[in-house]
Amino acid sequence: MAHRPVSLHAPRGSVAADAIREGIDALLADHDGGTPLSFPSEVLAAAERAAARDLSETEHIDRIEVPFVTLDPASSTDLDQAMHLERTDSGYRVLYAIADVPWFVALDGPIDREARRRGETLYLPDRRIPLHPEVLSEGAASLLPEQTTPAFVWVLDLDEAGEVRGIGLERSLIRSVEKLAYDQVQEDLDRGEGHPMMRLLQQIGALRTELEAQRGGASLNVPEQEVEVEGDLVRLRWRRPNPIEDANAQISLMTGMAAASLMLEHGAGILRTMPAAEPSAVERFRHQSRALGVPWEEGQSYGAFLRSLDWREPAHLALLNLATSLFRGASYAAFSSPQEVPEDPAQAAIAAPYAHTTAPLRRLVDRFVLMVCHDHVRGRRPAPELLAAMALIPEAMQETGARAGNLERAAIELVETAALVAWEGETFEAVVIERREASTSKDGNGGAPTRVEVQLTDPPVTAWVPMDAAAGELVRVRLESVDAGARRAAFVPADGGAS
Repeated sequence: MAHRPVSLHAPRGSVAADAIREGIDALLADHDGGTPLSFPSEVLAAAERAAARDLSETEHIDRIEVPFVTLDPASSTDLDQAMHLERTDSGYRVLYAIADVPWFVALDGPIDREARRRGETLYLPDRRIPLHPEVLSEGAASLLPEQTTPAFVWVLDLDEAGEVRGIGLERSLIRSVEKLAYDQVQEDLDRGEGHPMMRLLQQIGALRTELEAQRGGASLNVPEQEVEVEGDLVRLRWRRPNPIEDANAQISLMTGMAAASLMLEHGAGILRTMPAAEPSAVERFRHQSRALGVPWEEGQSYGAFLRSLDWREPAHLALLNLATSLFRGASYAAFSSPQEVPEDPAQAAIAAPYAHTTAPLRRLVDRFVLMVCHDHVRGRRPAPELLAAMALIPEAMQETGARAGNLERAAIELVETAALVAWEGETFEAVVIERREASTSKDGNGGAPTRVEVQLTDPPVTAWVPMDAAAGELVRVRLESVDAGARRAAFVPADGGAS
């Protein structure tokens, strides 16, 4: 089956934006997770006061003359990161500026308490529910172009191979000179043109990707399901991230690894952890790869194996989906002394210790990592009140992350089923990405039949179908019924079954 982007111009599968908005309004009203939809008046008032703070009050280092640029989706206004990249005699220097949210948000003040209740910015198909009031997240604290803004600036010196040889962190005033957008940057680079700093980003990203492969790190190279709003219509489409986005992600990963190394060296911080996959899960995945005719050979890291897969190939797509079983158990670990450091501090998918530190406008934990790391660089023990607050962050992130994940999945299901209404009764080719054997109930009466999860291309949805087929097999399925209100669509085997 040929995988292709969903055309945004085809009306079929489009849904009126008003219908999606009404459905998500109802979803939020029924949601039992306590998602805060608006900010209390005292939080809004505190944010207004913080946004109006006089920058002359700060002792931040003046880096306003450094020509930082940002790189984000074209529509983004909550800009956490800006960069300045340069060649040096020994390799590269990366100045990576991160929004100085702590300068605006007092520890245990009203904005901080509300942020701990939210945990992260919540992204839904028709809206986002921000972590901080917009006067900060899309205004005074955002690294918008031509705006003087306080920032934490990571100073990372790299050798010719891209290895980090020096780590610094300072609080500075910066002024981004340009807001670059992923798609336009990639188009320019593909023409052999483009911003000089983006060409350097390509080089550094390639070096860091090679280092990731050497240490056994991994990522899933699959397209993203994206909700696209076009005028009054909403539809689903595939989106494959641009290569420059992968390079940009490597800069963020490198910074998170630098933060983790600082915190481990000084014995206080918060790590993003993930345990290594259980041997049984690894062996099962090896068996699945052999069964699909794409064997994962002994001695090859799973990162290298995953990088060799092409999502356009049905068997490869099935394996990429099955590989998620090796990426489970991500959590946070806070520690305030060397004795409290986790026994295995690594994030297994990255194959190194790692911390979230580059998105404080959108994620709670990053603010605390930045504060602790800055104390470490200055040779100062973090304040007791910071350490006490830091100890509470892992639980807050787990709770709010689970709530956000449930709500985001329900919202995507809403869009999927609404889009599928236009396809009811039709037959599709699909790739089997997982098979589950029939089961019986405890009393021996009834149970679940053998079923398979399939991936459709247009529309870009997955579904469970009561049929038997092997992972990676092409099958034909029919959309029997859709209940948009219940967010449920039923697929059945089409005549002919597997193709």
